[in-house]
Formats: sequence, C-alpha cells, structure tokens
Amino acid sequence: MTKPYDVVGIGNAMVDVLAHADESFLDTHGVQKGIMQLIDMERAVQLYGQIGPAQEISGGSAANTIAGIAHLGGRTAYVGKVKDDQLGGIFAHDLRAQGADYDTAPAPTDTEGETGRCIVLVTPDGERSMNTYLGVTEHLTPADIDERQVAGAEWIYLEGYRFDGADSHEAFAKAIGAAKSAGGRVSLTLSDPFCVERHRDAFRRMIREDVDLLFANRAEILSMYETEDFHEALSRAAAEVDIVACTESEHGAHVLSEGRHWHVPAIPTKVVDATGAGDLFAGAFLWGLTAGHDLETCGRMGCVAASEVISHIGARAEADLGALFREHGLT
Repeated sequence: MTKPYDVVGIGNAMVDVLAHADESFLDTHGVQKGIMQLIDMERAVQLYGQIGPAQEISGGSAANTIAGIAHLGGRTAYVGKVKDDQLGGIFAHDLRAQGADYDTAPAPTDTEGETGRCIVLVTPDGERSMNTYLGVTEHLTPADIDERQVAGAEWIYLEGYRFDGADSHEAFAKAIGAAKSAGGRVSLTLSDPFCVERHRDAFRRMIREDVDLLFANRAEILSMYETEDFHEALSRAAAEVDIVACTESEHGAHVLSEGRHWHVPAIPTKVVDATGAGDLFAGAFLWGLTAGHDLETCGRMGCVAASEVISHIGARAEADLGALFREHGLT
C-alpha cells in the first residue's frame, strides 16, 4: 500500500531576512563569512538595525527542502516549531501554500522568545553568511513528533542544524524509531561544518546506526571524517550508509552507492545568492528517488534545482523545476 507521504522533514522553522552586504560590513560587525553562526535576540536586533534593505522570506533548511519536493508534486509534511506571532504566521502560510502539510502546534504568545529568524548577508560573490536566532524553534521536543505521521512517510529528512536544540536528539530518535518500524528510510543533511564540529560524535553514531542517505557538501564531509582528502571522506561515508549525495559547488555533485561513484556536473549560472543551494539539491534528489529515478538522474535533478535557486534571492524555487528537468531530458 502506498504511504501518504513521500517525505516528512524535521528542522528549524525559520524566516530568512536576506540583505546584501560587502566584505567590510562583515568585518566591521564580526560576521564570519560563508557559515552559520548562532546569535541571541539582542544580536539579531542589533544586526537587523545595521543592514540595508532586506527581504523577509520563509526559510529553514529542511523546510526549503520540503517546499521543493512539494513544488514538484511530492507528498510532504514538515515538523518545526514557530511561535504564534507575525513571523510564525508568515512561515506557516508560506509552507502550506507550497502544498506541504504543516501541523506542528505553535508556541503560545506568552512563551519566552520569538519565531526564529536567520539574517542572511549576501556578499557580491553570492556567498551567504547566516546569523541565526533560533528562538522557539530550539525547543522542538519529542512531544512535537507525531509518530503516525512519520510512520506514514517513505523517507524522513533530518536537518543537521536541529542538533543544536536541547531536546533534538530525543525528538530525532523518536522519529527514526517510528519511521524504521514502519519500513521507512532515513536521510540526514549535515547542514554546516561548524555544526558538525559541535556534534560530531552524535552525528557519527546516527550515521552508522540509522541513516540510509547522507547529504553533505565538501566542507561538511571533510569535517565529519576529519580529513583533508575529499575522496577518502566520500569513501568512508559510503562505507557507512547506502547512499551518499555530496555537493561540490561549481564542480557539481558526487553520488555513491553499492561500490559505484557518479560525478554529476554543475549547471552553469550566475550566482546571485547561494542560500538554499544544498536544500534544493536535496529536495530534487529525494523527489527523484521517490519518483523511481536512478541515482545518477537524481543527482542531475539536484544540480538543476540548485542552479535555479542560486540564480535569485531566496531559498525557494521561482521557476518551474519540473519544466527545467524536462528541458535537461531528465523526465
């Protein structure tokens, strides 16, 4: 019997605040380029007051992936915590408008903290530097995991950034147990090399014991396996999971499974904003997988989707990804 969902994602529910900034702005305000840094509410307010014109767009890494799958017609649901406030309402509306189910109960208005937001500073080279105030999304707990919903998914998709939440490991364990007991499979994205450094042991244990599909980029997989040899890192990951899908910026992506290694070229485009490239790669890859495509085609779909999302501001697809796949002979 077909399950009700292709993919259920679990992650940090965030609203992205995107603004252009030059290198001197990053230096002046102590922002490390190209990574995600956790900040508190005071720092979020301070940075927001210093940036230029900004766009507020629903984001969150796993939410972007789920939105991408829904955009392609996949059956999806998302689990992530917002507050019953203005930004929380924007997040929920935008995700549901993409066609995803989103039923996580919001934190009440009298809860300390606010809906999480990520101030994304985009430099002229298209690189994004993320300053993340987790807010109430940090407090996702096992109680927010609906075991019946998770059990109804062919795949679950776990966001590495969620490892920073106090109860995240227990919430992930509950979701993994529900998925596996119902014959579902588990995918995980490493999210960020500094996130890997903070939680390497927990990541490694989950990868070895529970993960069927690992998403990463070059920096993340090198950090995970503590090596400077990219192919060694890929090989070590492939020895631990069934499928590895690793992006390498302008060099495309690598897909490894059952002793085979496919290198998929990137789709050339002008980089406007790199935010969401990995998220949409994962979304297109998972959609391709659940639609029955072979792994090399899934990787090619991922590169097409990543190319589309980096060609404009924001981490959600603007063009018709299905049409782009057809243009590239993928469907």
